[in-house]
Amino acid sequence: MASARPELPRKFRPLQIYEQVSEKIRAEIRAGRFLPEARLPSERELASLFGVGRPAVREAIGALQNEGLVVTKRNSGSYVALDAPEILATVGESSDEAGDVLQADYSPSATLDVRLILEPAIARRAAAKHKRDPLAEHYLDQMETLTDIADPEQRALWNNSDRLFHRQLAAMTGDVLLAKLAEEIADTMDQSLWKRLKDDGIYDSARIRLYVAEHRLIYEAIVTGDADAAAFYVEQHILRVKRDIAPN
Repeated sequence: MASARPELPRKFRPLQIYEQVSEKIRAEIRAGRFLPEARLPSERELASLFGVGRPAVREAIGALQNEGLVVTKRNSGSYVALDAPEILATVGESSDEAGDVLQADYSPSATLDVRLILEPAIARRAAAKHKRDPLAEHYLDQMETLTDIADPEQRALWNNSDRLFHRQLAAMTGDVLLAKLAEEIADTMDQSLWKRLKDDGIYDSARIRLYVAEHRLIYEAIVTGDADAAAFYVEQHILRVKRDIAPN
């Protein structure tokens, strides 16, 4: 007689590392080991406790912030929200029962690793065309209008212009497949966890001006046909983003 085959959820997928960490922290809150309004251990301590890297811990904290379970105070640390136990009681013992796990954001640090592979190659291909692009210039101009990073509307405009500028660089190659891949990455950069970590890591006007200058360098290298410089500037820019939002 044939053995029964296990029934898996129709949309089953393995948890990303940051999701596993966030679930461990939820379990600590449910068990009363992390109490409401108590300060969480530092990122370094949590990374050691759970045997993961700091980027995964930072992503987990960001996900918990988006759920209202954790509050982070700059230069102070992250704290369990006062109503965290009530929120967890509402959603149930396991987040995937409510479908949250199936709709989770992609890991920002993993996205940046992929961008480091893909985007220097895109810059080189675009530089081979060395043509100006009105839409890319429009996104650059929008980024330069930012005057108050604390203003939610200006922050949203910055985030949108930034991700669409990088998508447009792929369109400048004329390669449909590269453009499709860049579209997927742009969608990932529009997810709530990416926005949370970017907002937390890039929060002052001086840093934004530096980012705008880096985008200008990338674009001008492309339109003048300097493939080596374009690839170098993209790589350095992504490494800076990685240091700002997902430090080791």
